[in-house]
Amino acid sequence: MGILSGSQQKEPLNYAEVYSLWSYLSVAKGNSVSYQVFYNHAGDRELKRFLEELEQGIKQEIQDIEEILKVNGVVLPPSPPERASANLEDIPVGARVNDPEISAAISINISQGLVACSQAIGQSTREDIAMLFERLHTNKVQAGSKALRMNKDKGWLVLPPMHKKYD
Repeated sequence: MGILSGSQQKEPLNYAEVYSLWSYLSVAKGNSVSYQVFYNHAGDRELKRFLEELEQGIKQEIQDIEEILKVNGVVLPPSPPERASANLEDIPVGARVNDPEISAAISINISQGLVACSQAIGQSTREDIAMLFERLHTNKVQAGSKALRMNKDKGWLVLPPMHKKYD
């Protein structure tokens, strides 16, 4: 029998796995409340639906990761308070976060999450932890595709300078 080839749940987490799980959880909790705030500011129906989908996904991620950390005796990061619902019309125009800004922030979060998941996969010695981050990575790829399509369709995509080779 090889090294760490027994029941994965009975094997210890390595320090990188603990840090990856803990930091991912901490960011997920922060994103959750950010998306609640963004939902209050969003005017576009498709963007609001997307935020609801993301929020549901984050809740499941939080639950899955908290369970692993608790079983392994790791203290959980603090949870920020849930945000209250607000009517968009009650938010002063100058204080509103605009739909393109919300979508850009979501896209940045998704791309940062992809990098974090990839790094966690590479640092994992437990297959169950690597597979968890593979699933989270796949979910982020799908969310990123939705965000890109929405940004293109709505005209919210800000293009970097395009390189065109001239002969």
